[in-house]
Amino acid sequence: MKRIFLLIATNMAILLVASIVMSILGVNTSTMGGLLVFAAIFGFGGAFISLAISKWMAKKTMGCEVITTPRDNTERWLVETVARQAEQAGIKMPEVAIYQSPELNAFATGPSKNNSLVAVSSGLLYGMNQDEIEAVLAHEVSHVANGDMVTLTLIQGVVNTFVIFAARVVAGIINNFVASNDEEGEGLGMFAYMAVVFVLDMLFGILASIIVAYFSRIREYRADEGAAKLAGKEKMIAALDRLRQGPETGAMPASMSALGINGKKSMAELMMSHPPLEKRIAALRAS
Repeated sequence: MKRIFLLIATNMAILLVASIVMSILGVNTSTMGGLLVFAAIFGFGGAFISLAISKWMAKKTMGCEVITTPRDNTERWLVETVARQAEQAGIKMPEVAIYQSPELNAFATGPSKNNSLVAVSSGLLYGMNQDEIEAVLAHEVSHVANGDMVTLTLIQGVVNTFVIFAARVVAGIINNFVASNDEEGEGLGMFAYMAVVFVLDMLFGILASIIVAYFSRIREYRADEGAAKLAGKEKMIAALDRLRQGPETGAMPASMSALGINGKKSMAELMMSHPPLEKRIAALRAS
């Protein structure tokens, strides 16, 4: 329930901010230019608001406990390892956190390279050896150093804008076609028009998700390469192999799964945010 409430609250905030911006700018959606501005405000606005609150949302959604003062040698080693890797990567020290979950997973998020969070699951922390954990941390630090959160936000903003704009343009064409063949020339009613827009949003959204997933898979390969440089290729291969042998992922909600080092499996690779672990291992061995 807490995760659902946070998701609804975030979307309501995005709608409120976007509506206020549109009101201030006096956007007229009846023109193509106005519709494009409307699509861009909602497309990029939602993406950037999500990015701005990404650390806060991750902490609340996953129940992350940020390590401010290490309580034992394991936590001390965890913080020191991230600090060393962050210095090597040339970024500001991320916040380091642990969240309670039996799955072997970790993620990085945050609005910028110098304002980020690296979190590991308790299952990973106590289910992997130090070499493997070091490689996983290096993978997440590489995500931060590569600016992957910002890059994916820009890509998401572009595809969001395309979906919103294209769905309404096509719905308008359909409405005009119906009107031209209707004796009364009224076209679609309001509810029928909204239903058409909703269906088109879904269809174009599927296409957009394929594009975003493609770029997400590319960033995973890049983060693996970065981890190999920071921690060593063999350590990263061992970590990925351990993830491959571990239990199936599933504890992360859908809104967070794309951030994890180990993504959810899918029948179609086109829809996966992460390449199959076998392919990631093969890519590292070939590099």
